[in-house]
Amino acid sequence: MRIRFASVLVDDQDKALRFYTGVLGFQTKHDTPLGDGRFRWITVVSPEDPGGAELVLEPDEHPACRPFKAALVEDGIPFTMFVVGDVHAEYERLRAAGVRFTQPPVTMGPVTTAVFDDTCGNLIQIATNG
Repeated sequence: MRIRFASVLVDDQDKALRFYTGVLGFQTKHDTPLGDGRFRWITVVSPEDPGGAELVLEPDEHPACRPFKAALVEDGIPFTMFVVGDVHAEYERLRAAGVRFTQPPVTMGPVTTAVFDDTCGNLIQIATNG
């Protein structure tokens, strides 16, 4: 068993694609219209591992999604986590790009984390080991 896809629920697929590629630096792997064309199958990958796991920019249209996301944000809970080589450097790079952080870098033993708003209704954590 392998992880091939993981989803992040987004309130606007176009905005999400711009943020996840233009700001975070992921690359578009798939961008395919679905059904009536209202939604698309959009996945992004890390340029460091283009054949690796794909992040699906999933529309949050199901009635349970938006209340779930709002509750997580209200409680400060990140929806997902990305691993980076240096949390402090990535924090500075993303802040310079206008990303709003809800938690600056914090070191907890061997792990350093920070949390940002993805502009699509989610808090995302970045972390590094050591």
